[in-house]
Amino acid sequence: MQRRHFLITVSATALALALACNKPAGQPGGDAASGKPRIAIIPKGTTHEFWKSVHAGAVKASQEANIDIVWKGPLKEDDLKSQIDLVDSFVAQGVTGIVLAPLSDTAMRGSVKAAKAAKIPVVIMDSDLQGTDHDSFVATDNDAAGKMAGEEMARLLGDKGNVVVLRYQEGSASTFHREQGFLDAIKAHPGITVVSSNQYAGATTETAFATSESLLAAQKAAAGNVAGVFAPNESSAFGMLLALRKAGLAGKIHFIGFDASSKLVDALGTGDIDALVVQDPFRIGETALKTMAQVLAGQTVPRRIDTGATLVTKANLADPAVASLLHPDLAKWLHE
Repeated sequence: MQRRHFLITVSATALALALACNKPAGQPGGDAASGKPRIAIIPKGTTHEFWKSVHAGAVKASQEANIDIVWKGPLKEDDLKSQIDLVDSFVAQGVTGIVLAPLSDTAMRGSVKAAKAAKIPVVIMDSDLQGTDHDSFVATDNDAAGKMAGEEMARLLGDKGNVVVLRYQEGSASTFHREQGFLDAIKAHPGITVVSSNQYAGATTETAFATSESLLAAQKAAAGNVAGVFAPNESSAFGMLLALRKAGLAGKIHFIGFDASSKLVDALGTGDIDALVVQDPFRIGETALKTMAQVLAGQTVPRRIDTGATLVTKANLADPAVASLLHPDLAKWLHE
C-alpha cells in the first residue's frame, strides 16, 4: 500500500511539473521558452506576393517590439472554414493577441467575439470586420484608393467609353470598398458607362482568368465595345491580364489593376497595364504589429489607421519611393 501511495504521489508530482513547464511564461498566453508575448498573425491567404510583404513587415515590428509571432493562414483566399478554425485554435491555445485579415466581414465576427471573451486583444488588418470586438483596424483607405483608380480611368478614357469592373469575391470588405470607390468616381463622369460590374473573379488567378474570358466575350470586347477594365486585387488583375493577352487585347483596352506582383509590374512596364493602385503591405504588417504592442502595453490606439495607397504608372516607375514600395527587401526579414 505504501509503495502504491508513493507511485501515485510521484505520478501526481510529475503531472504537476509537466503542466508547470507548459504554462505560458511572461504575460498570459506568452511563449513559455522566451517569456515574450506570443501573437498569432492570420492573413487571408499565403500564396499572393502581397501577403509575403505583410509578413515581412510584421517580422520587422516583432523584432523591434521583442514579440514572438506565429504566421499561419489559409492556403487560398476562399477557405473561410480554415480561417475560422485557425482563430478558434489560437484562442484555445491562449495566445497573447491575434492580428487578423478576415476573409469575411461578417463570418469572422463570432471567432473574434470569442477572443475578446477570452481577454485576447484582436487587431484587424487589410480588410474590415463588422462590429466593435476588435481593438483597431489597420489598412488602406480602400474607398479612396478605388476612387483614385476611377479618376485615372476617366483621364485615360477622356471621359467617354464603356468600362468593365471585375469584382473579386463576395464578403471581402477591402475589395468591395475599392470596387465601390471606383464606381462612385466613374459616376461623376456621365460620358463613361459601366457595362458590367456584377461578375466575380474568385480567389485564384485560374478562376479570375476563366471569368475574365467569359466577361470579355459577353461584352464583345474584341469588337471594340469595352474601352476600360478595372480589377481590384492581385489575383483578379493577373487573371484579367492573361485573358486580355490571350484575346490580343492587352494594350488596346485601358486596364487598371490593384496591388503589385512582379508580373503585374512587368506588364505595367510593357504597357499591357496602364496603372496599378499599390498599397503598402509591408507597412500594413509592421503597423498592425506595432499597434498590437501598444494595446498590450495598455495604450490607447486609434480605431482606424490608414496605411496609404499610391497610383503607379509607367511614368513614375523609376521614382525611388515607388521602387522601394514595389520591391521591398523581403529576404532580409523572411530569409527566403
